[in-house]
Amino acid sequence: MTADDPAKPAPHSQTLDRGLRILEILAEAERPMGIAELAVALGVHRSIAYRILRTLEDHRLVRRGPDGACELGVGLATLARGVSRDLHSAALPELAAIANEIGVTAFLAVPDGEECVTLAAVEPRHSVAAVAQRPGTRHALDRGAPGLALLSAGPARPAERPDVTAARRLGYARSDSEVLPGLASLAVPVVSGTRGTVGALAVVFVGDAPDEEKTALRLQRAARAIAAELP
Repeated sequence: MTADDPAKPAPHSQTLDRGLRILEILAEAERPMGIAELAVALGVHRSIAYRILRTLEDHRLVRRGPDGACELGVGLATLARGVSRDLHSAALPELAAIANEIGVTAFLAVPDGEECVTLAAVEPRHSVAAVAQRPGTRHALDRGAPGLALLSAGPARPAERPDVTAARRLGYARSDSEVLPGLASLAVPVVSGTRGTVGALAVVFVGDAPDEEKTALRLQRAARAIAAELP
C-alpha cells in the first residue's frame, strides 16, 4: 500500500482540528471565554491554545476583548455569507415578513446528513418574548418540525415515524418539546423544481401556537417564493 493509496486513511491536521474545535466551543458558549478556560475545554496546555487563538485572531475568526476573553470574530460572518448564498439571500426577506406578520421567530433549516441545521433566522421586530434561534443550531433529522418536514418531502423510509407520514399528507409538520422543552414549531419543506428539497421553512414559539392552518399556508406560500428565486 503506497502513501497515495486511496484505501489508506489520510492523516489529518491536529492543529487545524484544534482550531476548529475552539470555534465550536466558542459558538456554544454563553459568554466570552478566557484562554485558560479554552485550554481546559480543548484538553491542551495553555501555550498551545494561545498560539492557535493568535492565528484565529489574525484571520478575524476570533476576537479578544480588553480583559483577554475570547469570542467569535466578524470574519466568520464573511465566511457564513458564502454558505448556500443564493438560498440564504432568497430566504431572508420571506423570513422577515413571516416573523413580523405572525410575531414569532422564523428560520430556515437545511439537511446535513442525518441532522438538520439552522441556516438563517429572523426574530420579530416588536416582540419581547420571541425565541432566539441561532444559525448553526443542529439536531437530529427525525426530531423537530424542520427535520420532519424535510423527511416528508422525500420517499417513505422503513419504520418511518407516523409524524412524517402525516406531514407528507398535510403539507407541513408540527412538533412540541422535541428539541427543547417548552418549545413548539411548525415547518414546511422548500422544494425547488431544479434542485429538489433544499431546506425547511419554520417558525418556533412558546406557549399557545399561532393559528396552525393559517400559519402553515403562510409558510407554504413563502416556501414557493423562495424556491422560485433559486437558479
